[in-house]
Amino acid sequence: MNQTVRIIFNPQEIKPIVAEARKKGQKIVLTQGSFDLVHIGHARYCEKAKSFGDLLIVGVDSDKKVRTRKGENRPIVPQDERMEMLTHLRSVDYVILKELGDPKFNLIKTIKPDVLVATKETYDTATIRQLETICGKIVVLDPMATTSTTGKIRLMQMKTANSIKNKMSSKLISTIEDVLAEFKDD
Repeated sequence: MNQTVRIIFNPQEIKPIVAEARKKGQKIVLTQGSFDLVHIGHARYCEKAKSFGDLLIVGVDSDKKVRTRKGENRPIVPQDERMEMLTHLRSVDYVILKELGDPKFNLIKTIKPDVLVATKETYDTATIRQLETICGKIVVLDPMATTSTTGKIRLMQMKTANSIKNKMSSKLISTIEDVLAEFKDD
């Protein structure tokens, strides 16, 4: 199926797709997140999520929503690219944009998934109990990789800082030696 057909910007557009899948007896799975700098953990997570049903829908936080939650320097990858990247994972059937101003649990209430897949950090116990009234089942997964987008960004920042430090140190030492040599010559 064409990647762009699988990307949805208005959550209401998923309703007929979900209705058709249910008519066929398919189990609907929903998961959500930022999916910034898609990595192996994201791929494994989506693969595992898909194993709980037939149709996997992934809600992707908009750039504004990510910025609000994770800070001004995020996301690294713009929402259109993050959404398209996810459609290239064989486990993902549809991707839906989640806007900052959307009502709480909007996508969950719209889809009413048979299975909602989340990570430990996503919902507390009280919220899970509340969501169980909307969803058939909630599955909480552990991280699927030792890496994270935040961890990758920190590593890049540290490598860049060390590289700058090393270059600056050698140039600074060279400059100091030049200045000291000038004093010797005087």
